[in-house]
Amino acid sequence: MNSTSLSLSLFFFFFVVTERNEKDTSPGFVRAKSSQNSRISQRQGYPHRYKSRRRGTSNPGVGQIRESRRNFFSLPNTGDGVGPGLLIRGREAGERTSMCFRNLSLPYLDDVMVSTLQSEIPFDLDASFESPELKKQVKSPPLEVRELEELPEQWRRTKLAWLCKELPAHKASMLVRILNAQRKWIRQEDGTYVAVHCMRIRENETGFRVYKWMMQQHWFRFDFALATKLADFLGKERKFLKCREVFDDIINQGRVPSESTFHILITAYLSSQGHGCLDQACSIYNRMIQLGGYKPPLSLHNSLFRALVSNPGGSSKKYLKQAEFIYHNLVTSELEIHKDIYGGLIWLHSYQDNIDKERIESLRSELQVAGFQERREVLVSILRACSKDGDVQEAERVWLKLIHCEGTLPYQAFVYRMGVYAKVGQPLKSLEIFRRMQEHLGSTNVVAYQKIIEVLTKARKIELTESLMGEFMESGLKPIGPSFVDLMDMYFSLDLHDKLESTFFQSLEKCRPNRTIYNIYLDSLVKTGNIGKAEEIFNQMLSNGTIGVHTRSSNSILSGYLSNGEYVKAEKIYDLMCQKKYVVEPPLMEKLDYVMSLSKKVVKKPVSLKLSVEQREILMGLLLGGLRIESDEAGKKHALHFVFSGKLDSHTSLKRHIYDQFHEWLASSFKPIDGSDDIPNQFLTVSHSYFGFYADQFWPKGQAVIPKLIHRWLSPRVLAYWYMFAGYRTSSGDILLKVKGSQEGVERIVKALKAKSVDCKVKKKGRVFWLGFLGSKSTLLWKLIEPYVLDDLSDFLEAGGQSLERTSENSFGGQFDSDDAASDYSDHDYSSDF
Repeated sequence: MNSTSLSLSLFFFFFVVTERNEKDTSPGFVRAKSSQNSRISQRQGYPHRYKSRRRGTSNPGVGQIRESRRNFFSLPNTGDGVGPGLLIRGREAGERTSMCFRNLSLPYLDDVMVSTLQSEIPFDLDASFESPELKKQVKSPPLEVRELEELPEQWRRTKLAWLCKELPAHKASMLVRILNAQRKWIRQEDGTYVAVHCMRIRENETGFRVYKWMMQQHWFRFDFALATKLADFLGKERKFLKCREVFDDIINQGRVPSESTFHILITAYLSSQGHGCLDQACSIYNRMIQLGGYKPPLSLHNSLFRALVSNPGGSSKKYLKQAEFIYHNLVTSELEIHKDIYGGLIWLHSYQDNIDKERIESLRSELQVAGFQERREVLVSILRACSKDGDVQEAERVWLKLIHCEGTLPYQAFVYRMGVYAKVGQPLKSLEIFRRMQEHLGSTNVVAYQKIIEVLTKARKIELTESLMGEFMESGLKPIGPSFVDLMDMYFSLDLHDKLESTFFQSLEKCRPNRTIYNIYLDSLVKTGNIGKAEEIFNQMLSNGTIGVHTRSSNSILSGYLSNGEYVKAEKIYDLMCQKKYVVEPPLMEKLDYVMSLSKKVVKKPVSLKLSVEQREILMGLLLGGLRIESDEAGKKHALHFVFSGKLDSHTSLKRHIYDQFHEWLASSFKPIDGSDDIPNQFLTVSHSYFGFYADQFWPKGQAVIPKLIHRWLSPRVLAYWYMFAGYRTSSGDILLKVKGSQEGVERIVKALKAKSVDCKVKKKGRVFWLGFLGSKSTLLWKLIEPYVLDDLSDFLEAGGQSLERTSENSFGGQFDSDDAASDYSDHDYSSDF
C-alpha cells in the first residue's frame, strides 16, 4: 500500500471519530465524548489540562487506554515502513510515521492531536545499547507492574494518571513537593507504577527522583527488579553517577546486582572521559567477577583492556595488574585472545620501573604459539624494556628484526637503542647511533636530542655536550628546557659555576622560566658564597607566581644565610617555611636551634592554618571557575578539590602556582617526595572547618551556586584567577568566562561588572553560563586583571582588541551551539540572552 492509500485509511478513521463527536463544540476532539483520545494524551504526559466533567477538577479523565490503543494500532500496515503496524520498531519508524502525520492536511486534524499521536510512538531503549552479547545472554529480572485499568479505585487511577503527566514537567524541588503532597494516599505499588511509567516515556531522571523519594518513605520495601530496571535505563543513557547510586543501593541491601547492571555500568563509565571513570570501571569489573561470579562477554573484556592502554605509557603503567587480571579471565574463560592483548601487556611491562623479563618472554612465547607475528609496535616495546635493563644482546636481536619489518624505522627505536648502550657505560656508541639516525631519517626530533644530551652529560663529556647543545638550539626545536637542566647539573657537579651562570641566562632567552633551572642556579650561588645574588634570585622566584619557591629553594637560601651569619634574614626565611609547612633539613634545624639559643629565643613551632587575603581572593576566583568543595557527612569539615586539565598550557603553569599557594593546606599524600617537582593534575587539601564559609556560600548542599554577596567579592584578583582557571580567549581576541549557577546569580555578576564599567553578554548552555567580553569590552577587562595574571600566561590570555564588536557577537553566539561544548555539564540544550 503506498502513501496515498495510507492517507485515505487515516482519513476515514478520523472521519468516523469526528462524526461521533460533531455535536461537541470544544476545540479539537480531545474533549469529545469519546474518551479514547484523551486517554492517549494523558498516558504520555500531554501538557494540556483536561477538566473532569464528573468532579470539576483539573485532573484528566481516565478512559479505556487499551481499547484506544487497539483501535489505533489495528490500522493496516502499508509495508513501506511507515504504517502503524511498524511503530514498535523504535525511533526510526516513529520519525517516519511522524512525517506521515505532518504531511496529512486534514482540516480536523489539529496540532494538538498530531503531537498526541506522535507521543504514542514507543521507543525501545534496549536498541540504544550496543552490546549484542548482552541482549542474547543477559536478562534483567522481570518487573511486574499492575496496569492502571486494573486498579479498582477510580480516584486512585485518576491521581496516578495526573502524577504521570505532571512530574516529568517539573524540576527536582517541585517534584518532591508534589510527591510530598500525596503522602496520605500513595503506596509502594503507586510509586512503582509512576517510576516505571517515567522509564517507559524515557524520563529516566524523573523515574530516578521518584525512586529516591520512595526510599525515604516509611512504607518503602526494596524492589530488586525496579532498582535493576532503573539502573539499567540510567546506564544506557550514560548517566553513570545516578546508575552507580542505584547500584550501591542494591549492594547495601545485601543483594548482588544482575549481570546486566554490572555490564551497563562498566560501559557507562568507559564512555565518559571524566577523571576517575576508568578506575571505577575497573572496580566494577572486578566486583562483577569476584562478587557476582559472572563471566563477562568478550566485548567487555576487550573494551576495558583497550581503555587501559589508550593513555600515554607514563599514566597507564599503574594499570598493569588490572590488565593482567583481564588476561587471566580471558584465558580461564577460554575466550579468543586478540593479538593486541599480548602487545598491550608487553607495552605496559616495558614502562614499569622494574622490568619483569621472564613475564615479557612468556608473553612473547604465547604470542607466537597463538600464531601471531611480533609486529613493529611489540618490538619497540621490547627495546624500551631492554633500555631500562641494559640488555645489549637482546636489544641487538630485536633491532635486526625491526630492520626487516616493512616501513621506516621509528625514531623511538633509535632512542631506546641509545639508552641501552648508555646503561652499560658506552656513551660514544650512543652518539654513533644518534648520527646514524640523522642519516637514516634525514632529521632529528626533540626526544632524540634530549636523550643524547642526557647521556653525554651523565658521562661528563663537556665538549660533545656543548656541541650538541649548540645544534639543538640552532634547530629551533622545543622544548629545550630539560636539556638546559642536564647541562647545568653537569656544570654544578664539576664546579664550573661560571659556565653554569652563563647557561642560566642563556636559558632565560631560549625557554620559559623554569623552577628547576632557578634552583640549580640558586644552589650554585649559595655554594660559591654569593649570598647577595642568591637573595635576589630567591626574591625573583618568590614574586613570580609561575616559578615560586618550595622546600628545596627555601632550605638552600636558609643554608646560605646561616653560613654567612645573617641570622635575622634566616629567621624570616624560617618563618616563611613554618607558614608554608616546609620541612627544614635536620642539619639546618640543629644550627638554627643553636643560633636561637644564643639570643635566648625559642624556635617557633609551625603556625596554625589560616588563609591570607591573597589566598581568599584566589579561592573565590577558582570557585567561580568550578573548583569543588568536598564535605564530610556532618557538614562540619570541608576539603578543596583542585582539578586541572593536562591538555591546557595555561593550566600547566597555573597548577604549579596554586600548588605553591596552598602548600600548607595540602593533604600529606599530595605533598612532593624527595624534592620532586612533579605536580599531579589534581590534589586535595586537608579537611578543615576553616573552609566552612566557602562551602556555605559556593557549595551548599553539594551543589555549585553563585553567592548573593558575590558583587562584594569581585575584585580584580578574583576575576583574574577566574579567567586563568575557567576562561577562554577566542581567535578574535574576545574573552569568555564560564560559571555554573542560577540565572539570578549570573545577573548579579553582570551588574557588578557594569559597576566597574565592564559590560558583557551572557549565553546559557545547559547548566553552564558563558560570559562574553566582546571587542573593546575584552580590552577593558584585561586592563583590570592584567596585574594579577601570571607572567607566563599573559601571552595565552591577553585580549586581542582588533576584533569588531559585531563579528565578536556572531562568534560568541555560535561558539557554544554544539552539544559537545556543554556535554559535561548538562543533559539539556538551551541557550538564551539576558
